[in-house]
Amino acid sequence: MEKHYEIILRDTEERVFSRLRSQELDEKSPCYGGFYDRDRMVQAKYTIICVEPMITLYCNPDSRYYRNSLLAQRAELGLSYIRSVQHENGLFDYVTCNFFSAPDTAFCIGFFIPVYEYLQKLGNRTEQEEIFLQKVGEIVHDGAYGLLEGGFHTPNHRWAIASSLAKCGVLFNDKKLSESAGIYLIEGIDCNADGEFAEKSAGNYNSVNNDAMLMLSDATGDAQYEQHTIRNLHMMLTYWEPDGSIFTANSTRFDKDRLVYPLSYYIEYLAMGMKYDIPEFLGMCNTIFDIIEEKKISSPECLIYLMLHPEYRSFEYAGRYEQPDFVRFYEDSGILRARKGHYSYTVMREKSNFLYFHNGTSKLEMKVAGSFCEHRAFKAETMEILPGGTAHLHQTMRGWYYLPFEEKPETSDWWKMDQSKRKKKLGPDMEIDVYVEPAEGGIDVRVVTEGVQGAPWRVELAFSGIDYMASEHVMLPVNGSEVLVIKDPELEAYNEKDSLLIGPGFGEHRFTEGKEDSETKTPGALTVYFTDYTAFDHTIRIRNRRDLEEKLLAGR
Repeated sequence: MEKHYEIILRDTEERVFSRLRSQELDEKSPCYGGFYDRDRMVQAKYTIICVEPMITLYCNPDSRYYRNSLLAQRAELGLSYIRSVQHENGLFDYVTCNFFSAPDTAFCIGFFIPVYEYLQKLGNRTEQEEIFLQKVGEIVHDGAYGLLEGGFHTPNHRWAIASSLAKCGVLFNDKKLSESAGIYLIEGIDCNADGEFAEKSAGNYNSVNNDAMLMLSDATGDAQYEQHTIRNLHMMLTYWEPDGSIFTANSTRFDKDRLVYPLSYYIEYLAMGMKYDIPEFLGMCNTIFDIIEEKKISSPECLIYLMLHPEYRSFEYAGRYEQPDFVRFYEDSGILRARKGHYSYTVMREKSNFLYFHNGTSKLEMKVAGSFCEHRAFKAETMEILPGGTAHLHQTMRGWYYLPFEEKPETSDWWKMDQSKRKKKLGPDMEIDVYVEPAEGGIDVRVVTEGVQGAPWRVELAFSGIDYMASEHVMLPVNGSEVLVIKDPELEAYNEKDSLLIGPGFGEHRFTEGKEDSETKTPGALTVYFTDYTAFDHTIRIRNRRDLEEKLLAGR
């Protein structure tokens, strides 16, 4: 991976040079030595993110900043700021939400642990490197003991804390730290048989958890933790979209629907691919760098790991991972992922945007929406795969009305009444079934509503990445704010590279906004509605034109 190393080194130098401009150098400022983030805030975490590669480059003989005295001075200023905002108990604040925060402290010292470990192992340290070792060590050491106070909010926080405790127990030869990690590990790791962690965060926290599992394995010598990472990495092989990005719409965290590329998985694929001789993992390392080159984005921030593990740098593998056609139903996670030709599609349980179709340059999201009692959109309660590969999703929306209290309530204030004590008048119920069936060049989506007559419902199609939309009666350039009801037999949404063909349309009403609390349309997307009154049964074709035309050309 020598070529990767050279790119990572170059990009690290560029990032450090760029970030130096954001360091506060006014000695009178309380933020002196800290680094401003994009929101013009200075705090420990971002400053650590900036200082770590500065120390790494200073220690790297291949870097143009190797043993650069000015870089060392600026890094020391950063370390002084970090130390100044570390509480006496060792904990850091994450000022946008968490104070005296064990999980955020775990993340903070987690960035420094590999640097500290590298400096510990470094032979013939210079005086400056001794200073770095001491100052980084103090931050990591005190942070580790701060973790003993505990406290977390989210599932991944447990593993950040546990892995840091276990690793620092080894680094500082203290069983108290190592044993404290076990308190968290008693709960068991929340990685299911699919390889999915609880937060379903393919764009961020899955990778964070993977790193924690690898650190736990390294610290404890127990390879069982690596197996969670390996399962997740296998699952992630089915989560790449045709444009090289990660499918994130299933996430329960901030990365939902964000455009994320798989940079953070690089070291994980490399480490596990080498250790267990998994060709597809090693191929993904090269594929990730192909994506980096194609998208003109920076390489992963992992230089210190290539220095700490020189075997990563010297290892060579020529192959690429080419994502094959596949269909994977992750039942426990409630998601079906499929790839064929130039497109992928995703079907999800318990999500209003239950269907995504991606052809590499444009994306289509589908919802079935309307208003029925408290419901505003279809969210499948169940999902099964029928013979032939059709995904069947179902939801029963229960109709109900409150009845008067049978006895006089204690208060006449509606908001203080115990509404759970009321009896209800039940019914009617609305039954919604959706069938997503694979077809040549795309899919067919059948939407069936039953049980309620005359409710104005809609199928919502949100298009991103397209330049034009055309049908039998309409042709218009797209800026992303359009809202249309289309009744034509076929709609074409296209850009200069590809087209999506959708139809037939239907439009029996223009009630597209829905009642109060209805979901807003997808920002920046052309939104097309097919509308009808329940009960109805409609099948919508979705085809990728490029795949259809390639089949025709191949047949000639």
